[in-house]
Amino acid sequence: MHKSAIPDYLIERVKARRGKVDLFERLDGKKTALLVVDLQNAFMLPGMTDEVPIAREIVPNVNRLAAATRKAGGLVVWIKMTLGGNKDRWDVFLDNFSSPAIAAAAQKALTPGDPGHELHAALDVQDGDLTIEKTRFSAFIQGSSGLDSILRAKGIDTVVITGTVTNTCCECTARDAMMLNYRMIFVSDANAGRTDEEHNATLGNILRIFGDVASTDEVVKRLG
Repeated sequence: MHKSAIPDYLIERVKARRGKVDLFERLDGKKTALLVVDLQNAFMLPGMTDEVPIAREIVPNVNRLAAATRKAGGLVVWIKMTLGGNKDRWDVFLDNFSSPAIAAAAQKALTPGDPGHELHAALDVQDGDLTIEKTRFSAFIQGSSGLDSILRAKGIDTVVITGTVTNTCCECTARDAMMLNYRMIFVSDANAGRTDEEHNATLGNILRIFGDVASTDEVVKRLG
């Protein structure tokens, strides 16, 4: 599990700007959605090209948050990154940010029908939950998925962000959630990156301007 930490100077800056650290201290369960970002085999199984080992460690916390969200009357959304078949929308990234072999492996693993595209078996997915595919890092960016429309139709105004990778798809989704006027909570011990440094950099940036940062225990308490 990550050793989560936000620098004291940043906490003090936040307090000076808005008067307190925690913004959303009580959550209305019926207006809350837990978003579980990309906890798919492609990121979680040992030996996969995009493996994030810590992602396996956050599963118990994610499952606990899912249970608390359901109990509070909220919505659990399992989000799956879908890259295969979208090469024309990703050619700048795939052709420049990875070697051809790595890009091809990522495309294959994140194509529907490939085992890598499936949610990890340890996740507690239940009837009544929602599973959606997204085609960009952010689930909210234009053309990525129908998530925004779905949440608004259900009266959701608050999202709780969990998943992997902390400083990529999770952070992108969290930023866009706030920019679309959702109250947003980023869960410090239910997101996974590759290093503590990368993970904590995102936590600090989220707290600074995009939303709350809270632990699993704190979010469960707020839902209760």
